[in-house]
Amino acid sequence: MLCSKTVFRCFKTLERLGDRVTGAAGPFFVGLAVILISVGTVCFFDVVMPSLAYPWLSGPICALIAFNLLMHYYLVVTTKPGFVDDTPRVAGRGFLWATPRNVLKERSLTEGVRWSNELNITKAESTKCRKCGQQKPERSHHCRICNRCVLKYDHHWINQCVGLHNERHFVLFMAYLCISTFCFCILGYPQFFDALGLTFKRDPWPHHVPVLLYIIEFILSGVLCFAVGIMLMFHLWTISHGETSVESQDNEFYGRIAKSRGEAFVNSYDLGKLRNLQLFFNLGRGGYPFYTLFFPFRILPYTDGRSWARREGLTRHRGVRMGEELTDEEDP
Repeated sequence: MLCSKTVFRCFKTLERLGDRVTGAAGPFFVGLAVILISVGTVCFFDVVMPSLAYPWLSGPICALIAFNLLMHYYLVVTTKPGFVDDTPRVAGRGFLWATPRNVLKERSLTEGVRWSNELNITKAESTKCRKCGQQKPERSHHCRICNRCVLKYDHHWINQCVGLHNERHFVLFMAYLCISTFCFCILGYPQFFDALGLTFKRDPWPHHVPVLLYIIEFILSGVLCFAVGIMLMFHLWTISHGETSVESQDNEFYGRIAKSRGEAFVNSYDLGKLRNLQLFFNLGRGGYPFYTLFFPFRILPYTDGRSWARREGLTRHRGVRMGEELTDEEDP
C-alpha cells in the first residue's frame, strides 16, 4: 500500500511538472509554428507557384489558401476560448467580423444565444468545480495548465485552450493546413526531385530558396499532411456526433455504464451529423453564410456556452443517471 501511494505521488509530481513545462513552452511553440508556416509559404510561392499553369486562376486560389492558413492560426492562438466567469460576448464591428443572416429577424433566448423555432435550446445545468470552486455549466472543464474552467473545453493546445470561441478556428486551421501541405506535395514533387538531383539536370538551382531548405519543408509538409489529416478526421467525426474530444471519451464510459444496465446511451447534444456540423460552424438559417468557411472571418458561436441545443424530448443524456457524470478528476 505504501509503495503504491509513493508511485502515485511520483506520477502526480511528474504530471504537474509536465503542466508547468507545457505552459511555459507555449509561446516558444507558437513562434516555431509561425516560422515553419511562413517558411513553407515562401518555399511554395518561390519554387512551386511559377511552374503552375493558368497563373491568373491558380495564383488567387493559392493566395486564398495561404491567407486562410495564416489567419486561422493567428485567430486560434489569440482568441480566448471563453471562461466560465466571462460575460457573454458580442460580435465586433470590424471588417474581420462576418454579418449573420436575417439580422433584423433574430431574437434572443438568452444573451448571446440565437433563438430558433427549429432548435430545442435549454439552459445548461451548473455544478461547482472541485478545483477552482466556480460554478461551471455543462460541457465546461477545468484546464490544469490554465487553471481556469473553460466553456465547451476540448483540449489545451500549445499556448492556450481550445474551447467555445476558438474551436472553429482550430478546426479550419487544421483543414487549411492539410489542404496547403497536400498541394505542396502534389504540385512541388518535380522540384523536390530536382533538389535531390534525381532528374540529372545540369542547370543550377534557379530559385531564391536554398535547396536544403526546400527539401526539409517538402518532407515536413508530407508528414504534417498525414498527421494533421488524422487529427482533422477525428475532430470532424466528434463534431458530427455532437461531442468534443473530452466528451468523446466520457460518452464511451457512459455507454458502457448504460449497456451494463441493459439501457442505451443517447447523447442529448447529437442532433444528426449535418445539423451538428451546421451548429459547430454556425451556418445556415439564423447563423452565418457559407462563405465564412472560405474566408477567415470572425463569427460568434450559436450559443454563449450556458444554453445548448438538444434532441427533442431530452434535457440530459439518456442512460446516465444523476450523480454518474464524470468530474475533471475522474475523466478517463
